[in-house]
Amino acid sequence: MAACPPRTPVTVPLAQARGLVLASDVVATEAVPSFDNTAVDGYAVRAADVAAAPVTLRVVDEVAAGAVSDHVVEPGTAIRIMTGAPVPNGCDAIVMVEETERVGEDAVLVRTPVSPGDAVRAAGSDVTPGTTVFTAGTPVTAMVEGVLASINAREVTVHAPVRVAVLSTGDELVDDGSPLRPGQIRESNRTMLRRIIAEAGAEVVDLGIVRDDEALLEQVLTDAVETHGCDALVTSGGVSMGDYDVVKAVLARVARMQWFQIAMKPAKPFAFGTLPVRAGGAVPVFGLPGNPVSSLMSFELLARPALRQMMGHPHPHRPRVRGIVDEDVPRRRDGKTHFDRVHAFWGTDGRVHVRRTGPQGSHQLASTAVANAIMAVPDGEGVRAGDTVTVTFLGPDSGPSAQF
Repeated sequence: MAACPPRTPVTVPLAQARGLVLASDVVATEAVPSFDNTAVDGYAVRAADVAAAPVTLRVVDEVAAGAVSDHVVEPGTAIRIMTGAPVPNGCDAIVMVEETERVGEDAVLVRTPVSPGDAVRAAGSDVTPGTTVFTAGTPVTAMVEGVLASINAREVTVHAPVRVAVLSTGDELVDDGSPLRPGQIRESNRTMLRRIIAEAGAEVVDLGIVRDDEALLEQVLTDAVETHGCDALVTSGGVSMGDYDVVKAVLARVARMQWFQIAMKPAKPFAFGTLPVRAGGAVPVFGLPGNPVSSLMSFELLARPALRQMMGHPHPHRPRVRGIVDEDVPRRRDGKTHFDRVHAFWGTDGRVHVRRTGPQGSHQLASTAVANAIMAVPDGEGVRAGDTVTVTFLGPDSGPSAQF
């Protein structure tokens, strides 16, 4: 995390800010709304005139949104008004059309009284000039974008988007749909990683499958940072302590790498380092293990938070809660924390409950694909049904599902 600070702020048009993170506070220069307007379709009236409702008032004008009435609401009169239209001079309340009945062409029967201010949206009631509407660190969601548009924020300062290169290596990998020959396997890690990296908010540069050729791999890695301008690299496979792998050999030569054995299962092997750039500085390199589930778990728990931090997210980790496990989960003591893939759902007691989705092997991606969370099982003999566990949510719609 220390090697992955937020990117340098840039100023971009609002239309390009979706999914990025504000790098500075946004202060409103305009009031929202900019004028008093009606919250409903109805009639602009003086509250005193309808205090003894039902009463009949003379209708002197009609005003729609985007128009302005030249008439003043005087005693005994009303103006027909549509939602969003400016409140006419002289009135202090709006009667909903459902509480009225038109009488002929120029009169209206008001059935219920109203109080001053009813159904009137005052100027600045949402935002006033000088208000800090968003602070640095706020992700630009669709709703945030809407507010920024409402205050005429045509440009915003955000942390620069992050470009992440993804590649797979190995002569055994096949991704063209052709029949498998002995020793070959279908490529899946790169396919999975480029999707979850994009879901994390980064721009993905797919470098494809690189064959077991050190010179070729070195050129691909160099091009990723020097030509494609990538801000981070993600590889999978070849990071175990005993491996001799093209990825490990090349990264050890061209980058400042560290090779780890982490006390977790799956995803014990992990590599991290930085690749120098000719123009100065360096880009982070995340070396994930090759087993599909291990690759996913190490990305989720280690690489994803670092990438999110680079994007400026002040809270880069996935949401975590305490949940109830609904089944016994035995395990052996091995010095590691186990991360089991689970389905998290709301129980009838109003709490989050979890159940494992199926086999938990590091190669068994199919059962992992239906999980919406990870359950941490501490080192020891396991957990029993009814125990409380830490649950980390996965996916773009992080959170428990409806009752299982």
